Amino acid sequence: MDWKDMLSQMRDSLPEGESPAAQEAEENVAPAKKKGKLSIAMERKGRGGKTATIIYGFEEDDEEVRAVATKLKQRLGIGGSARGGEILLQGDLREKVKPLLKEMGYKC
Repeated sequence: MDWKDMLSQMRDSLPEGESPAAQEAEENVAPAKKKGKLSIAMERKGRGGKTATIIYGFEEDDEEVRAVATKLKQRLGIGGSARGGEILLQGDLREKVKPLLKEMGYKC
């Protein structure tokens, strides 16, 4: 059995009127809104007078928080870190971060 026979069997097993592209489109429906409300704060204490923006209130796992932090850092062109369920960004960026988080589906 070659690949053409396998492909025709797969195509025949699909319900009438559906194509693989239609199935993929259903799977890639817009992502659901993220749960929870994030808080954005600005801190100076313990940082030698430097300002930092802290985003906390994530209900996702640490990998998701790191991914969000990476996107924010790249979009804003700044430094920062993500650990312990919160994101730390260098500088006072509260007004710039809020629309980006809303774009990603989070409530602020």
